[in-house]
Amino acid sequence: MDSTDAPQIIEHAHRNLTYTPFDTKWIPCSSRFVILGQSPSMKGIFQLFQLDQKTEGKLRLLHEFTKGSGYKCATFGASSLTNRQIAIGDFSGNLTILDLETQQEVYKVKAHEGLINSLEGAGGSGMGPPELVTGGRDGCVKVWDIRQEAPVVSLEPAEEIKPDCWAVCFGNCYNDSERMLAAGYDNGDIKLFDLRTNYLQWDTNLKNGVCGLQFDRRDQMMNKIVATTLEGKFHIFDLRTFNATEGGYAEAIEKVHGATVWGVKHLPQNRDLFVTLGGNGSLNLYKYNYPSQRSVQDMNGNPKGVPGSVTMLNQRDLSTQPVASFDWSADRLGLAVLSCLDQSMKVIITTKLNLY
Repeated sequence: MDSTDAPQIIEHAHRNLTYTPFDTKWIPCSSRFVILGQSPSMKGIFQLFQLDQKTEGKLRLLHEFTKGSGYKCATFGASSLTNRQIAIGDFSGNLTILDLETQQEVYKVKAHEGLINSLEGAGGSGMGPPELVTGGRDGCVKVWDIRQEAPVVSLEPAEEIKPDCWAVCFGNCYNDSERMLAAGYDNGDIKLFDLRTNYLQWDTNLKNGVCGLQFDRRDQMMNKIVATTLEGKFHIFDLRTFNATEGGYAEAIEKVHGATVWGVKHLPQNRDLFVTLGGNGSLNLYKYNYPSQRSVQDMNGNPKGVPGSVTMLNQRDLSTQPVASFDWSADRLGLAVLSCLDQSMKVIITTKLNLY
């Protein structure tokens, strides 16, 4: 690829933090974002920033509070664009929904015994009911309807030694009844649940702990899913064709970063572009290339998926510590915010994404 045509990852703003950040999210339809984490005294810290060209460093701190135990994960997925309420999971297992305007808790439940590792929402501004899914250190995966306090679905591992659930995500939310749930565990398991039929549709084992998991689009018919793992690998599964005799879905595997891949984030404006978050502090940008035929016939005449390939468009070293969180702006192409475990956050701009 001609380097003059490759996307460039440019640091727009940088700020050092006094705490360990674990997640960051853009507030929908705004130039503001939140960062949350844990202080040295094991308290939860929440900060609200705004991009501001008039201030030094281009960032303005609008609000900050310290409360409860450390904050681990957050999402706006179950909130409407009108309310823009953020759901937060913490180190004590509490699931809380916070009103950003008043900083008041509008919903709170004890969701898990111990840390909530992962949290995602669906239905806030799309199809289906507003729901949250949580994955915890206790090995449980729970789905919450924010209009009631008890979980509507609770999935517990059958093993005596329960694996941690490290990653959860929603997908296939293309109408009011369809919804899929994917969960990844520290023992390498991935499980795909159909929430409409309450059925385990597929499971597999990647032989390494699953750190990140994301459908390329949450609100469309499921197309593909990316899982990131320990030992520097990510796996892409084509979800359009299922073949029970040959392991289920077609899979492409890439080994990158040379360290744990902490997560994956697809570009909201183009589902075939995504970044992976490196445990070595690097950020890699990829493009997924579809095969000439997405399915062929196996020996029995049944359809079998064909995996695609990926092209790395660019790579940028941002820190000496892992990139812990990353979030694209859904409103501005190429704008993103991220946080690293060296207690820093950055706003970046990735150029030329419109060419892909």
